[in-house]
Amino acid sequence: MTVLISPSILSADFGRLAEQVSEATEAGADWIHVDVMDGHFVPNITIGPAVTSAVRAATDIPVDVHLMIEDPDRYLSAFADAGADYITVHQEACPHLHRTIERMRELGVHPGVTLNPATSLDTLMEVIPEVDLALIMSVNPGFGGQSYIPASTEKIRRLRVMLDERGADGVELEVDGGVNVDTVGAVSRAGASAIVAGAAVFGHPNGVAEAIRLIRRAAEEGGANEEGGAAEEGGAAEEGSVDGVQ
Repeated sequence: MTVLISPSILSADFGRLAEQVSEATEAGADWIHVDVMDGHFVPNITIGPAVTSAVRAATDIPVDVHLMIEDPDRYLSAFADAGADYITVHQEACPHLHRTIERMRELGVHPGVTLNPATSLDTLMEVIPEVDLALIMSVNPGFGGQSYIPASTEKIRRLRVMLDERGADGVELEVDGGVNVDTVGAVSRAGASAIVAGAAVFGHPNGVAEAIRLIRRAAEEGGANEEGGAAEEGGAAEEGSVDGVQ
């Protein structure tokens, strides 16, 4: 399976954001990931529709917006108008999740649902036929410098089985948190079709293009550590988009 790479701008240099987004696009990124935090659902505050609009203007690849906010329904139209192609909301923040997904469809965006590490996959079962993206958080959102939670690998694997059993071939399985060249192999083997990487891309000492090349190669080869990547064996490298901040 080819794994889509979605660099998180949370780790980009905001002083030259358009340049960094263009650099990632030219290096072969498949999507650009935008982390939105409100200081309530998660402890940090990040960005909003205005920055999303700037990202949209800097690239022609899909813009992947992850809303880590309370009451996301209030802001769906603003992010859709800003140019989001995908919007994911947290199951934990949406008491009427089916209605929220329907609203995203009405706005013309691909709807997605995110689960925190401690949230059961059972909470997705009723909405799988309605979504285009299921996002597994492999760290707890809101803080930077976190390590991949090893138990996430089995959760990804179980979600892949769930999607396959339901014939949900069109649903992307995205993973966010601690994904880098050392952990992406296990994530890919478990069944992810898309990964978010922040510092592993924008903080790489040899540049964005080299970072994306190495992550893609590790994903395709099943991991840089064939003896058992850190994600499967329990040793997790730090990284992340965190969709929790880097």
